[in-house]
Amino acid sequence: MALSETEVARQIKHMMAFIEQEANEKAEEIDAKAEEEFNIEKGRLVQQQRVKIMEIYDRKEKQVELQKKIQSSNLLNQARLRVLKAREDHIRALLEEARSRLAKVTEDKQHYKGILTGLIIQALYQLLEPNVVLRCRAQDVDLVREAMNQAVESYKQATKGTKELKLTLDTENYLASDISGGVELVSRGGKIKVTNTLDSRLDLIFQQMLPELRDILLGRNPNRKFTD
Repeated sequence: MALSETEVARQIKHMMAFIEQEANEKAEEIDAKAEEEFNIEKGRLVQQQRVKIMEIYDRKEKQVELQKKIQSSNLLNQARLRVLKAREDHIRALLEEARSRLAKVTEDKQHYKGILTGLIIQALYQLLEPNVVLRCRAQDVDLVREAMNQAVESYKQATKGTKELKLTLDTENYLASDISGGVELVSRGGKIKVTNTLDSRLDLIFQQMLPELRDILLGRNPNRKFTD
């Protein structure tokens, strides 16, 4: 039997409702899937950015820590250098004090003449040359003349006359007047020279005693392995 128009219309309406329901369900399924994928992607991006931010801050924290260590090391080195400079200044001040006191040695003429004699003899033994020129300060000429005679006599006695010696006082080229005193002996036209001034002797002794002086004035350095 043929369907009436009313029944056809009802079936068509029913089919359209079914199709619409299927379409709505499919749309909801697509929306849910899209929402899920969106949330997953959003979570992935958020986590990715979180990791990047953590890495950035971790790197910055390490940089700050490194800068702190560098700054601390620089400050420590600066403090150490200031301490070392203060120590060296103290030792140099001690040397200058000794030098100023050394200049007073020449005030006692007889004592100073004995020192000059010893310095001349010592220099002659170092040279062992037959012709020697002696230089001194201009203010020491008279004392040096006396000391020369004693020194030559002692030298000849010590060498038992086996060494010839002509010792000449240089009255044209004097040592600087601001040194503490002493003599300088030259031979072979100035090619060989022995400086035996009070200042040079002080510097030599000071260098030899420097480790001992540091221990006395500043205390022994526990990190120092050698004292020479």
